[in-house]
Amino acid sequence: MYSLNVSSLFRDGPEYVKRTQTPFKPTTVTLSEVHSIVPKHLHEKNTFKALLYVFRDIFCAVVVYKLGWMIDPFAKALVENYGLSSNVGTIAKWALWALYWHTQGVILAGWWCMAHEAGHGSLSNHSWVNHLIGYSMHTFILVPYYAWRSTHHAHHKATMSIERDENFVPRTRTDYNLPPETSAHISDYHEVFEETPIYSLARVLFMQALGWQYYLLTNAMGSPMYPPGTNHFQPSSPLFKPHERKGIIASNIGLTVMSSILYLWTKQVGIAYFAKLYFVPYLLSNHWIVMLTYLHHSDPTIAHYRNKQWSFLRGAISTVDRPLLGWAGRFFLHNVSHDHVAHHLFSSIPFYNQPYVTEAIKKVLKDDHNYDSTNTFRALFRTFTQCCFIEDDGDIVFYKNKDGKASRVLAPTALDQPVKKSI
Repeated sequence: MYSLNVSSLFRDGPEYVKRTQTPFKPTTVTLSEVHSIVPKHLHEKNTFKALLYVFRDIFCAVVVYKLGWMIDPFAKALVENYGLSSNVGTIAKWALWALYWHTQGVILAGWWCMAHEAGHGSLSNHSWVNHLIGYSMHTFILVPYYAWRSTHHAHHKATMSIERDENFVPRTRTDYNLPPETSAHISDYHEVFEETPIYSLARVLFMQALGWQYYLLTNAMGSPMYPPGTNHFQPSSPLFKPHERKGIIASNIGLTVMSSILYLWTKQVGIAYFAKLYFVPYLLSNHWIVMLTYLHHSDPTIAHYRNKQWSFLRGAISTVDRPLLGWAGRFFLHNVSHDHVAHHLFSSIPFYNQPYVTEAIKKVLKDDHNYDSTNTFRALFRTFTQCCFIEDDGDIVFYKNKDGKASRVLAPTALDQPVKKSI
């Protein structure tokens, strides 16, 4: 039984395998059918309930932080007071620090998720409550709240649209200067995409450690319609509308204040404790953020659409629900991965109601609801190595791998279904 569980870490989930074996055609379900199946009471927002979740997140972070200060004295006491060897003390110390980093990293990723919910206005009917929570929690983990909120809203309006989406927009055959499909050889693809395992691992590690900051600074994997130098910190950036510029300035002021606080705190506690108590958990929280957002919208079996075939519903359901971190993902990350399809369809519904929304919409979406039980790290490596490029033409396309092959094909009638553009 144990070997079966271990081996499953390296296998694709049955839901994913089924999709690779099923020719794709867009859903025939209508948006009105999806809306009608979700009970009205799930839309209701409870400010008090939301604040309890916020206080729970803060309480967890503070408790773990306090425990972090006890790690070094505890390890020292094991040696000096209980007569254990220095090797045992060292092992115990770094094992506890590793536990701290993982736990606090997940908790702070949950702060990001809570602020993300606030940015959607799903915590309270009072906009000032949403903004206060979102701005405070995002600023603490050095996220420009209003800037990212703006581009994230644009992403929700054009999810999986090749022309208009804001995040994880696929690059095309032309972008990589590949020859036409009719004349390309496998060596042409390998010349561009073939990498040594070490190099692939290094790229994954860079993306997971610094990909979030790199995106904010350079708009990497954002829409190619923006010019070089586009970023989330310049108020005049083409990412933002003129009326949003005051919010961008407010985000920058918040980041400046938080950076100053961290600098003064570091002077007091020392660079080592800054790194151990804040910086490493900060990096790990970014790892979870990049992983979950990347896997929501990048998958070999999920379609991307060009304008002729895109609609709000088609884009919204072209994401994947994943059981990221199991119960901890539900508890700390507020269902963001477990119920991401529901979130795209009903982003204003509170996160604590999204599991009920998922169960409701599955009744009408059926096989059009995308779920993947593949181990998330396996899915990350699979997506990173297989989602290489898309074709320049085609109104419904899938990622192709380093051999120029797609994992899924269109059904013969895929383009016959009429497209309803209205939201």
